[in-house]
Amino acid sequence: MEPLKIGIVGCAGRMGRMLVETVRGRADCRVAAGGERPGSPALGQDIGRLAGLDPLGIIATDDPAALFEASEAVLEFSSPAATVAHARLAAATGRIHIIGTTGLGKDDEAAIAEAARRAAIVLAPNMSLGVNLLLALVRQAASRLGPDWDIDILEMHHRHKVDAPSGTALGLGRAAAAGRGVALDRVARRTRDGQVGARPAGEIGFATLRGGDVVGDHLVVFAAEGERLELGHRAGSRVIFARGAVHAALWARGKPPGLYRMADVLGLEG
Repeated sequence: MEPLKIGIVGCAGRMGRMLVETVRGRADCRVAAGGERPGSPALGQDIGRLAGLDPLGIIATDDPAALFEASEAVLEFSSPAATVAHARLAAATGRIHIIGTTGLGKDDEAAIAEAARRAAIVLAPNMSLGVNLLLALVRQAASRLGPDWDIDILEMHHRHKVDAPSGTALGLGRAAAAGRGVALDRVARRTRDGQVGARPAGEIGFATLRGGDVVGDHLVVFAAEGERLELGHRAGSRVIFARGAVHAALWARGKPPGLYRMADVLGLEG
């Protein structure tokens, strides 16, 4: 089988450069195109050089249609608005779309689900194997532990991250809520400040830290009288997300249109 032709949105960003480097180092896929936002200083430059590699002979473009035309699969960790627009391009062209973008709202997710009627789209708040195993463990723990166990989710990321809580933290919250058979929106507590009173039963709390160059730390705390269970994951490098995204793209090759999750890619229940 020929190497899968992969396009990379945001090829000059931190994650984009890591994706270029990861794809470049594999034999089962190759970099086919790289996109950047209009006005980016990276436009017109070789995307291999942007990633600190030898030239690849591929120039960064601000034309998303050209990016999708040149690719069989497009990898994206960008903004919600751009991601939705690109999902519609995936639907129009039938290309695979791998989405690791966070901060998506309900309308964004609905638009992506609509696009997935005509394209294979993998949507995940986190592409790493470890985090997706953690999601399964959190759901199982929440289903086994009774309502007398409180649940809180602590996450920390680098100072440049623009959304909070992180998409992964929200995914962990959804996993915990699913384990309890409730909707996260009904039980989530995003902030605590001042005289907030006693904690309501069944609440799932979130705490957010930002600072330094932390790639991503997540901790789920189950606390009851006399004992505490902590399940967590620490990302030491963005390469784990890049590897997961490439793995998802290769898995999606030949799959019918549909909205898939990393649980599907990895064969995990739930």
